Amino acid sequence: MHQLSNGDEGDAIEYFFSSDASAVIEHTNQVIYLEDDDVASVCNGQLNIHRMKMNNSNIRELKTLKLELEQIMKGNYSTFMQKEIFEQPESVVNTMRGRLNYEENRVVMGGLADHMGEIKRCRRLIMIACGTSYNSAIATRQIMEELTELPVMIELASDFLDRTTPIFRDDVCFFVSQSGETADTLMALKYCKSKGALTVGITNVVGSSVSRETDCGVHINAGPEIGVASTKAYTSQFITLIMFALMVSEDRISMVSRRREIMKGLHELPKKIEKVLTMDEKIKALADELVEERSLLVMGRGYNYATCVEGALKIKELTYMHSEGIQMGELKHGPLAMIDPNMRVLMICTKDKLYSKVMNGVQQVNARQGRPVVICNPDDEYVAQFAYKRLEVPETVDCLQGILNVIPLQLLSFHIATKKNLDVDMPRNLAKSVTVE
Repeated sequence: MHQLSNGDEGDAIEYFFSSDASAVIEHTNQVIYLEDDDVASVCNGQLNIHRMKMNNSNIRELKTLKLELEQIMKGNYSTFMQKEIFEQPESVVNTMRGRLNYEENRVVMGGLADHMGEIKRCRRLIMIACGTSYNSAIATRQIMEELTELPVMIELASDFLDRTTPIFRDDVCFFVSQSGETADTLMALKYCKSKGALTVGITNVVGSSVSRETDCGVHINAGPEIGVASTKAYTSQFITLIMFALMVSEDRISMVSRRREIMKGLHELPKKIEKVLTMDEKIKALADELVEERSLLVMGRGYNYATCVEGALKIKELTYMHSEGIQMGELKHGPLAMIDPNMRVLMICTKDKLYSKVMNGVQQVNARQGRPVVICNPDDEYVAQFAYKRLEVPETVDCLQGILNVIPLQLLSFHIATKKNLDVDMPRNLAKSVTVE
């Protein structure tokens, strides 16, 4: 809810009601956030806030948005999604700014500092999210388990609530949401708080419900994201969760070299993202070839499984084409039956400790007359023997490679949708913030 006035006594006041502050930033930067069980009414130019339950004060603070109109304009881009894809070199820098100290090999996240003792003593970490935010949790689970040496559970918020999952006082529960207003995530948050667990919010919107309701948390600082299909928020959530793992493990001597390797990779990441974005024309040409297809399978394993799931989600959201992210280790347990010359397959085969296993999957697809388009590292001649086409992305640390690998999939889904004359910013039947069950 927003209030507009030039401040002079006696002037008329306009009130705007909105679920997202960015919708009215061109009119006002003065905001009042309603809380659960608030009822706002405007009568004769007067705003009144009432409580359905008289357990809290009905006084709400007037806040000033730190948001510029230019941030929510398209600029020189044709769509918001295209703009947000190309903003990622800048958005990842903003996520890391002031938090990474490369000289001292340290990470400082002020929103978590007071609770680090409790986090380090916990029984397990539970990450609860929906959609793209859930995929960012999958992407970082492996490195979080490696660095924190704690069991990490990943939960879809809706399924988590359906099962009434047991939660204990010594659990730490993360709630990942771009908007901070996702209904299922908020209900899961209330459930975990009722069980006495420490709650941590990872969100992009200052003042959102997740920010207010959690015990502590981190803002990813990706900047406003207008397009319904999340792009830069995904990469910023990815980096934020990795920074958390680095912060928790800073006193582990055995992890020093691994942490230094990841810190160096984070430092180099923005320039490597810029390099991936130069592939735009090549990806556009590939989109020409795929635009008439009915189905596209995306395969990978290890760190890149989440990239496959996220890439397939983008293709579904934007192009309305059937797409599925497949764990390549499961290829012989069913998915291999779908492979023939007409089934289009995209495979992620960048160099990490699972490279030989992933290459085995590429060979299996190739042997059944599949035509795999492979995302790989530069000058990989072994992949060239089996790939129908290659998209070469720079090599980085294994746990960060998924950030570089997902960008070609974002661009591919964008270009296919554009060639189909679809609305990439507002896909049919979808909303940016899912505020109902």
